[in-house]
Amino acid sequence: MRKKTGLKPLSILLLALTFSVSPVAQSQSENVQQKQKVRTVTIPISIFTKKELRANQAEELVQAGNIIVKENGEEQVILSIRSVTNAPLALAVLIQDGLSSNANLQLKDIANFIRSLPRGSRVMVAYLRGGTFQIRQKFTEDLEKAAKSLRIVVSNSAVAPSSPYEGVDDALKRFDALPAGRRAILLISDGLDASRGVESSSPSQSLDLEQSILKAQRKSVAVYSIYNAATLTDNGNSRLIMNGQGSLNRISEETGGRAFFQGSSSPISFSRFFDELDLLLDRQFALTYLSTHIKKGYYKTKVNSTNPDIKIEHPQGYFYK
Repeated sequence: MRKKTGLKPLSILLLALTFSVSPVAQSQSENVQQKQKVRTVTIPISIFTKKELRANQAEELVQAGNIIVKENGEEQVILSIRSVTNAPLALAVLIQDGLSSNANLQLKDIANFIRSLPRGSRVMVAYLRGGTFQIRQKFTEDLEKAAKSLRIVVSNSAVAPSSPYEGVDDALKRFDALPAGRRAILLISDGLDASRGVESSSPSQSLDLEQSILKAQRKSVAVYSIYNAATLTDNGNSRLIMNGQGSLNRISEETGGRAFFQGSSSPISFSRFFDELDLLLDRQFALTYLSTHIKKGYYKTKVNSTNPDIKIEHPQGYFYK
């Protein structure tokens, strides 16, 4: 069983995390609810201090200040902010074939992370191969079974996928049969989409990446990613490495997750990344607010605090249909 180093358990009062909603939003709440043209929206957020991030250790008392949520630049009324820290997590672990052999040294850390998830969590394990999505373990609450389904990565260009985001799309479909709750993907990949050639592999050019982000936002799935070099990025090509890492950073940031890198090379160990991921999951909340936008379409979201020392991670937007 993997131990969560440096982290203190949440108390019944959310680690004494204190916050309030914007006074402006509170004063408008009754008027807004009297208008029938509103709807409720719930998004996952993670709240922590910048000091906690630097030290990788949770504090016992955090003054989060006034929490403000905006949709397309307009402030909305917050209904509730509740902790989901101990709630089960539905997690899809996606590992790209074609990664450097160093990735095989990380299998123990990945397995221990799976075992450390809250009781009742569901885990799927799948490998991204060229043109295929190989499921080693369907979603299961048997965390030990999921951990044991991990296999050695095939470090061969012949099996490497041209785009890891095709596999992300396949994984997102598997969440449809699951009950509502915390949802996440852990993507271990070099992040490079070479499906339309390496010349079109930047984060702003990848159509597969764009579609994966929109679908993940629509299904409220946060994507956490860990960079590991693969066939095209293991030779030190700085441009391709930047494109791959930039793509991982984009999908994670825009879905409310986090991307983990160790410079431009494959990490020696994933252990530190999993410690940080533990902190993120331990500070997860479900924020529910009233949206005054009722037309179908894409809406940008922004959540922040009046406390400058507080950092809030959240999806950058979502589709309403």
